[in-house]
Amino acid sequence: MDKVQYRSRKIAIVSHTLSGGGAERFSAVLGRMLDGLGYEIHHIVVNDAVDYAFAGTLFNLGKASAGQNIVSRKIGKGRLLKRYLDDAQIDTVIDNRSRNIWLREWLTKRIYGDRKKIYVVHSFKIDDYFPPFRWLARWLYADADAIVGVSQRIADEIQSKYGLTNTQVIYNPVEVTPTDAQNQNPNPDKYLLFLGRFDDKVKNFGLMLEAFALSGVHQQGYRLLLMGSGPDEGLLKHQIQRLQLQDSIQIVPFQSNPYTFLQNARFTLLTSRHEGFPMSLIESLALGVPVVSVDCPSGPSEIVQHEVNGLLVPNFDVAALSDAIKRLATDANLYDICKTNAMASVAHLSVESIGQQWQTMLEK
Repeated sequence: MDKVQYRSRKIAIVSHTLSGGGAERFSAVLGRMLDGLGYEIHHIVVNDAVDYAFAGTLFNLGKASAGQNIVSRKIGKGRLLKRYLDDAQIDTVIDNRSRNIWLREWLTKRIYGDRKKIYVVHSFKIDDYFPPFRWLARWLYADADAIVGVSQRIADEIQSKYGLTNTQVIYNPVEVTPTDAQNQNPNPDKYLLFLGRFDDKVKNFGLMLEAFALSGVHQQGYRLLLMGSGPDEGLLKHQIQRLQLQDSIQIVPFQSNPYTFLQNARFTLLTSRHEGFPMSLIESLALGVPVVSVDCPSGPSEIVQHEVNGLLVPNFDVAALSDAIKRLATDANLYDICKTNAMASVAHLSVESIGQQWQTMLEK
């Protein structure tokens, strides 16, 4: 993207971390994308976890407030945030955090002050982003410059539940290309790949593992690689042992650059109870790798074109998912069709296209 020389807007992107999940990876991609448009970018992370490459300046609230007790740390973070926004002369805040404690968010809104405020909603579980009462959500967010839902279904749900007419849709951008993956193949055998946070309440690993076992593809030499980290790694290992799949399923530690693993996978898997607009799916397709996904709210139905770039099946249906896994692993004609169409199916999510949408919103 060409930088716009006249632009002087200073943007703070506020995130829980720059590590681990898709929402956090989005923050890093968003910063690089807006930096490429000529904006001055400041990343503010609430907790001390930074693994993704980022553009601009980093202010680590977690590190800056370390060593204090929990009450002092929370108060201190608020003061530090206000001081940083003032000292850096930030004029726009893009808030990528979950925001379900209304009193904290009222205080945060006061800290943001009269700056341009854009709130991003990354999950269909919108209770993680808004208070439980419609009037309270409207009181907090009706005057925001924009509320961005990362899928059409999220935006529709926000407008329906809270009546917030300042809501709009901007899909997550996909930044990767095949050149981002290294040439060597770290896993020369056939494998399917899950990429994400080990959080069973969201990812529903029981469904994934049961379907993988039922498909029988492991008896044909296919393995399942689970790449990530999170609180339910122990539960995941227990489920693998219970199904006696230790020889067919491998847990791979979280990596900030997973693209070589992605590019060399047969296809990727997603079995979540709910999502937003899954980065793992669009990055997989951008690398020419088909996907098998459940039709959870929201995102997959706006990404996966059934039997065109992958397979989309009803959620919580072990038989349907296992059949989809088997089909894409063994049906060479279907696989070739999906692989051929994968990259083109996410061309509309390019950094150039999505960057233009963000630029238009920022300059209103």
